[in-house]
Amino acid sequence: MAAAGMSEWHEFVDTARLDRALAQHLADRLAADIAARGEASLAVSGGATPTGMFRQLSACGIDWEHVWLTLVDERRVATDNPDSNERLLRENLLQNRAARARFVSMEKTAAHGLESLEKAIEAMPQPFSAVVLGMGGDGHTASWFPGAANLAALLDPQNMASVAATEPLTAPHRRLTLTLAGVLRSREIIIHIAGETKKSVLENAESQDYPVAAILRQNKTPASIWWAPG
Repeated sequence: MAAAGMSEWHEFVDTARLDRALAQHLADRLAADIAARGEASLAVSGGATPTGMFRQLSACGIDWEHVWLTLVDERRVATDNPDSNERLLRENLLQNRAARARFVSMEKTAAHGLESLEKAIEAMPQPFSAVVLGMGGDGHTASWFPGAANLAALLDPQNMASVAATEPLTAPHRRLTLTLAGVLRSREIIIHIAGETKKSVLENAESQDYPVAAILRQNKTPASIWWAPG
């Protein structure tokens, strides 16, 4: 079953099979871009859901030295903090063969100002080969949280900025995040979720006007859902 507005729904019997399939899909996408333009780029989300997929992807035999990686969003904490998405990425994806990839750190780059981060993201091969999004039980994706003061700007597809700072009302830590406009500058958007609860949230996202509905409603970039029951 496909959610409204989505081009594809990939459903798996368990997360292990989802992790393997999605890792291979991303590896194929990156390899195709390397073959076509000499380099590739990928933006990924943190959280518990993608860690197994990251480990699978890290071992894929592609030319990782031609791949640029960054995060979709990051908490404003030290990069060795347990809440740091960069730490999660370094421990699970920037390993094995993928250790040769070029990584753009959101937190370290933004320490020199948001403009520095904007320039660093724009310097990556554009458009992104793929952007992988997660989703919270409140319908947020990236760091587009319900009730955030600048949510309208974050979700404005005409926003000239690819990145922004934001402060959630319902979650800890100030954040850095790609804007919707930044996410849409991709060849493909993937929403990667697990569990029946999140499936229900996503299926009702448009009627409830959750932030993730901005991905479901847009028709600029091909998007798909990859889901397993958990």
